[in-house]
This record gives sequence, C-alpha cells and structure tokens, in this order.
Amino acid sequence: MPKYLIQANYTADGLKGVLREGGTGRRQAVERMAASAGGRVEQMYFAFGENDVYLIVDMPDNVASAAVGLKVSASGGARTKTIVLLTPEEIDEAASKDVEYQAPGA
Repeated sequence: MPKYLIQANYTADGLKGVLREGGTGRRQAVERMAASAGGRVEQMYFAFGENDVYLIVDMPDNVASAAVGLKVSASGGARTKTIVLLTPEEIDEAASKDVEYQAPGA
C-alpha cells in the first residue's frame, strides 16, 4: 500500500480541540479517519516548529489520500500538506525505466 507523509498545522479552533481531547484523542480520531478511507496510521507525532503534526500513513491510493486531505482542510481545524513516499525499490524501478527527455537548450 502506498505511504504518505502528512504534515499538519492546526488553526486556533483546531488547537482548542487538541486541548480538549488531548493528543491521544486526536490520534484516535485520525486513525478512525484513515481506516474509513481504507488506510492505516503507521506513526503520528506532535512537534514544535513549522508543523504541529507529522503522520506516516498507508493509504490504498492517491484518491483515498486526497479524500482525507480534502475532508481535513474543509473542517477548518487544520491545514495539511501530503507528500508521496517511495521505497528504495520503487526508485530502482523508476531509474531502470527508459524515458525520452531533451534538456532545455539542448
């Protein structure tokens, strides 16, 4: 199943929810959401700095991952950024593909 790195930043309302529900309450809510889209949360971390939360999730496909991102963003409680993660084997496969390309100005 494809893996995704999700970076999330809470809005003021979202932070109020974290204070009310706690970190474990938010993790449970995120796990339920991922499961409802056919996925699962591998890891979830709260953080200081640029992002409030980092998640590594397994999702069936890009459509399921996009559905999760849309639902979270539409809630107004957080903003997310999703990054598709590739295994070393997937990079090996990509590197072995013959792709035609002409560099700019070549």
